[in-house]
Amino acid sequence: MTEANAITRDLINSWADNPKGPVALTCKQKLLPVEGEGGVIFPPTYADIGYNIDTLSDGTKVAAIDSVGSQANRMEPIFKAAKSGEAENPLAKLVPQIDIAYGNEKTVSILEAGHRLGDAVIRSSELKNEAQAAFKLFLDTGDASKLAKLAPTSLVFGVWDSRDTQAKFPRLVQSVIRAWDVDELRRSAQYNPALDYAALEVFSEEDKQKAEGKAESPLAQRGFVHVPATGAHGGVVARGTIERTITVNLVALRKLDGENAQSLRRYILGLALVAATEPLDGFLRQGCLLVPDEKTPAEWVAVARDGVRTSVGLSTAVTIDYAEAAANKFGVGPNRPVAFKKERAQADLKELDKKKEKKAKGTV
Repeated sequence: MTEANAITRDLINSWADNPKGPVALTCKQKLLPVEGEGGVIFPPTYADIGYNIDTLSDGTKVAAIDSVGSQANRMEPIFKAAKSGEAENPLAKLVPQIDIAYGNEKTVSILEAGHRLGDAVIRSSELKNEAQAAFKLFLDTGDASKLAKLAPTSLVFGVWDSRDTQAKFPRLVQSVIRAWDVDELRRSAQYNPALDYAALEVFSEEDKQKAEGKAESPLAQRGFVHVPATGAHGGVVARGTIERTITVNLVALRKLDGENAQSLRRYILGLALVAATEPLDGFLRQGCLLVPDEKTPAEWVAVARDGVRTSVGLSTAVTIDYAEAAANKFGVGPNRPVAFKKERAQADLKELDKKKEKKAKGTV
């Protein structure tokens, strides 16, 4: 690895502009449970498999602690405007704040939509035609300027308009957390009702005896009898490291084109760098609260096409300063409220029915 480059605005600009520049920026950050080394942490559970634990050829077990998609969903809201009564969020001015009103004076931010600009809530709102036009422009000409004005984080974290135009753009920022060399634990519990409901003649002693210990019984499900719970997931202990790996794809970034292409690429790079360097809330789920290991500082590296790695001193302060300048140059899209339209959602469902009908007739 070569010595660190001094971070300047010109250097960051070169990452967006120079076609022969680095292919990526990467960072590996060691994390620890708040309890310290050896603390038990709880990975996410998935249907049918429970914890996602892979066994390598040498027997090492690797647990997925937070997936790429989950990490993206945690990072994107850092750009969301603060709610009433909260401290102002300075990052909110970097992107357009678009809130979709629905129901009884409720709103959802476009930054909270799971599929971003390709989400069903967008097609069911006043944004539908505008979003569709932006996707088609990108699909037909490669011009991403309308996407950047409308939903720039869709370019940062990736978007696929899979249910309409089929336009697709890869993630520029990818982050994942894994725990290495893990041992899986189990836990058991016993539920004890507060009263003897059979003695109070709520039901018979015979009904009680039949239901106790059977979680599927109606009395157990309603909490009226003793129920043991054994062999449940009890978390994992990492004998190796718990590591967050972050990558910023500069090759994909430099493929962005359109009106004011240079300013566009620099603007999206600024957002990507802020997302990648902004400290995240380490509370991933119950039983999984992680913090950086202060003894092992994270280090950002620029990876050249020939594999040469150069340390770069990225920091939150540097990236925010760059992102603010780039956003001012490109021009952030306007903030605005839009409305959810039930009729649009119903029409979207009818479109699906039409496609199914055509497929059944063999006309598609």
